[in-house]
Amino acid sequence: MTASPATRTPGLRRFVTERAPQPERCELCTVTVPADHRHLVDTEKRALVCACAACALLMEQPGAAAGRFRTVPARYLTDPAHRLDESAWDTLQIPVGVAFLFRNAALDRLVALYPSPAGATESELEPAAWTEVLGGSRLAALLEPDVEALLLLRRADGHCECHLVPIDVCYELVGRMRLLWQGFDGGAEARAALDAFFTDVARRARPVAEGARP
Repeated sequence: MTASPATRTPGLRRFVTERAPQPERCELCTVTVPADHRHLVDTEKRALVCACAACALLMEQPGAAAGRFRTVPARYLTDPAHRLDESAWDTLQIPVGVAFLFRNAALDRLVALYPSPAGATESELEPAAWTEVLGGSRLAALLEPDVEALLLLRRADGHCECHLVPIDVCYELVGRMRLLWQGFDGGAEARAALDAFFTDVARRARPVAEGARP
């Protein structure tokens, strides 16, 4: 005999009742955080950590948590005076059309990451290549280790875009591309999402001369 809804046991009800989505919480103090919450970088685990506004502000102070957690800044910058082309891309030896570059402070090395169907693919950058392509850029001089990245896009006409961005938006892009990727080249939906992402970054970015920390 099939049990009616009124006579089902609590043990069965948990399989047939939709659960409300769990709110995100600050991973330091466990308070509930909004959808647009800040992030920290856990430099020991090389991982992003959700944070409330108070904890994000606390971790901006020198010496907080012995430097383990660093607050991801909110600034977006561009340098109109520094132009990149296909020769620069070839020097960096990046095999795809989009990548983000950052400095890993703990390992004291430069890293390039780029989206792929499997997530973020990592490639170590040669210091000489970094110096040749980006050494004269004001963005590279301002780049904060671990928490910011230089986001690069190679356009079909050979022009390359470069923006200084919070590192969490780069991992957001990686996740979006992994979700949407189809076939060999990503597919139309992934390309449209990539274009929309860079349009939003360009809208947020301010010229580096105006780039005081918000």
